[in-house]
Amino acid sequence: MLRRTLQHTGSIVWLLVLTIQEMGDAIRRGRLPFRTKIFFQQCDRTGVGSVPLVALVSFFIGLTMALLTGYQLRTFGQQRLVPALVGIAFTRELGPLMTGIMLAARIGAAYTAEIGTMKVSDEVEAIEAMGLGPLRFLVSPRLLAVFMLMPCLVIVSDMTAMVGASLISFWAFDIPLRTFFATALDSLLLRDLVAGVLKSFLFGLIIGLVSCYKGLTVQGGAAGVGDATTSSVVASITTVIGMDTLINIMLVALFE
Repeated sequence: MLRRTLQHTGSIVWLLVLTIQEMGDAIRRGRLPFRTKIFFQQCDRTGVGSVPLVALVSFFIGLTMALLTGYQLRTFGQQRLVPALVGIAFTRELGPLMTGIMLAARIGAAYTAEIGTMKVSDEVEAIEAMGLGPLRFLVSPRLLAVFMLMPCLVIVSDMTAMVGASLISFWAFDIPLRTFFATALDSLLLRDLVAGVLKSFLFGLIIGLVSCYKGLTVQGGAAGVGDATTSSVVASITTVIGMDTLINIMLVALFE
């Protein structure tokens, strides 16, 4: 199990290296590193298409978190801490993590299914035969789209979660909206913002690499595409959660 995991990890890293090399070769030849039409199509699907899901889920999570923690804190007369708790939790932890899980399930699965279908129908080999470069044509626009738009979706997640938390706090704990947002902003530190941004870029890179790798290594026809899609989602979510844990340990050790 460990050996197989290390082999997959090495292959994914090698995929990233080869993709960067192929993009660099295209730039040196005076060509674009990716197809702009495909890139903007992926950006639209990854970014704009994911906003409703991310916003809705984050809104309800922020609302629920503020409601449950507020009732517990009110027992000790500390419900005024709800804005700071929700603000720090989502900016530093829940925003990037929940957005990463949602994108792994929505976008990562789509990437794997698309590339996997092209793989089993020999379209990838046809692209290679035409000299287009499968990594530049298939991987780079998808990888860059999820990598660049992940922080934007995290911002959407943080904002909608704060809106949901502020509304329930006003209704249940009589915390004015202006006071809620002012307290939440005052409680945030620069390292909280930096941690959230770094996590979002890293999670986007992980989701893009794992999903494209699983698609390119599909075997066994339609059944193989289904298995690869399931494996892609599981591997992406597991890796995102694992990396989130490691980053949190490092941050606590550095900024105790």
